[in-house]
Amino acid sequence: MARSLELDTTPSRGGAIFVELLRTMRPRQWIKNIFVFAALFFSEQRLWTQLNQVLLVVGTFALFCLAASAIYLINDVADIEKDRAHPRKRMRPLAAGRLSPTVAIVAAIVLLAIILPSAYLLDSLNGPDSGLLIVLLAYVLIQGVFYTYLLKNIVIIDIFTIAAGFVLRAVAGAVVLDIEITPWLLICMGLLALFLGLGKRRAELVLLEDGATDHRRILEQYSVPMLDQMISMVTASTIIAYTLFTYTAMTLPHQPYPVMMVTIPCVVYAIFRYVYLIHHHQGGGSPEELVLKDPPLALSIVVWGLTVLVLLAVYR
Repeated sequence: MARSLELDTTPSRGGAIFVELLRTMRPRQWIKNIFVFAALFFSEQRLWTQLNQVLLVVGTFALFCLAASAIYLINDVADIEKDRAHPRKRMRPLAAGRLSPTVAIVAAIVLLAIILPSAYLLDSLNGPDSGLLIVLLAYVLIQGVFYTYLLKNIVIIDIFTIAAGFVLRAVAGAVVLDIEITPWLLICMGLLALFLGLGKRRAELVLLEDGATDHRRILEQYSVPMLDQMISMVTASTIIAYTLFTYTAMTLPHQPYPVMMVTIPCVVYAIFRYVYLIHHHQGGGSPEELVLKDPPLALSIVVWGLTVLVLLAVYR
């Protein structure tokens, strides 16, 4: 009798599928889409003080989160066998058999059916020719189709494709606001994305060691020394580009002096800290995890962001 009165706390089949689907959509990685806010804060106008403009970018951020999740679903279905040879990825719902590929594909189609019309709607709110739909469609095609089935198998091009995704996020933030984005900002975004992509490849190579090619054949085209050299070059280029951006970009305040230059130490520290984590803690495979789990890195990014907001509010 006592047993019959006990509540059944076992999750339903539908609930379990939803949980596994959500895990595959990887909401923790949505932090990468914060790049869409770059144009909002670094534009010549004080658009971040206008609620309607902020809401447009927030909507764009949400669409890119859904688009990224759809791409993760497609990518995990395509790589299901390779992920089973990976010490960490084999625990993903699809690779572990806890989620059906059919459910993942249907969910990806549903997400895309929501995303594209919504992008068109945001386009119409700020002018029919803003171009958000085109940028978002390019992002989905490049990352979800070309990268998944072709470009990730071409050495160096695979890293450039990863970087292109971050640049497209920044471009989307600009086009939805119908403003011109500074070339220096795009250069900084592109170099930073290359830096993150190279760190990701290095982390995979170190983690998988002799089994690297079983998971991803392209890894046999890379070596740790080669990636370290590339990371060094991109690190230096990123710091130089950001330094030039702070005192040459016309969208930033230059009176009484280029005040944005005071943010350079934060950027340099964050990049150096990331390199340190790559070499001494085998990080870099998941940039969002490093940001969330390493307090010094997270603090440097927060300090940089707050400093930028204060400087732009006071001097622009």
